[in-house]
Amino acid sequence: MSNENKTIHEFDFNLICDFFKNMERQGPGSPEATLKALSFIDNLSDNSCIADLGCGTGGQTMTLAKHVQGKITGLDLFPDFINILNRNAMQSGLQDRVKGIVGSMDNLPFEHEELDLIWSEGAIYNIGFERGLNEWRKYLKTGGYIAVSESSWFTDERPAEINDFWMDAYPEIDTIPNQVAKIHKAGYLPVATFILPENCWTEHYFAPKVKAQEIFLNEHAGNKAAEEFMKLQPHEEDLYRKYKEFYGYVFFIAKKTGR
Repeated sequence: MSNENKTIHEFDFNLICDFFKNMERQGPGSPEATLKALSFIDNLSDNSCIADLGCGTGGQTMTLAKHVQGKITGLDLFPDFINILNRNAMQSGLQDRVKGIVGSMDNLPFEHEELDLIWSEGAIYNIGFERGLNEWRKYLKTGGYIAVSESSWFTDERPAEINDFWMDAYPEIDTIPNQVAKIHKAGYLPVATFILPENCWTEHYFAPKVKAQEIFLNEHAGNKAAEEFMKLQPHEEDLYRKYKEFYGYVFFIAKKTGR
């Protein structure tokens, strides 16, 4: 199998973690996009309980914490990511309101109807968009919000190269109208949908990868798997620049209904 046909999911998880722990964000996004999504949510107070699922190193978690009150629990499978989040919360004086914990999306440590807001940027794919919507709903209070960013198609048809890449990497990728229909079917009122702008990819994701790659290769000098993983990174960027009119990340904000 050539590097161009290999996907990130075929590499050791610890290797992936070692690379992405050197980045503020582990996927496309920006503080501006986080705050735009937050602007559609109107039920938060000092007593609010918020969960950031698949929080990574917590770039968006810290943005949220600086603009909302209430307590935020960041959850991720990788202990190194959580250690970085908790360190950053401490350095920002937010440790009383922000806590990172190691955990799995399919076994959340929350009570039913405990949460006012579930947040997840570029991470719901780990459990699946539709499954996440359905399984996480029970943890939200009626009237509580869910805000997730998810890779989505912008068109009904697209070139074979990019279609095959995504079908291999994440077969559940779908068009925006179909995603909204899934949100409605799962028992939410769709509130807002917007496409993440290009700089969420170029400035906040691809550019920071350059420094992260330098650190990673120094740490893993002579490691063939690490070198192979690095060869995959430019391919992702090349595909995006070539086919960005056909796909991207989309923020979906929705409110739990009483049904």
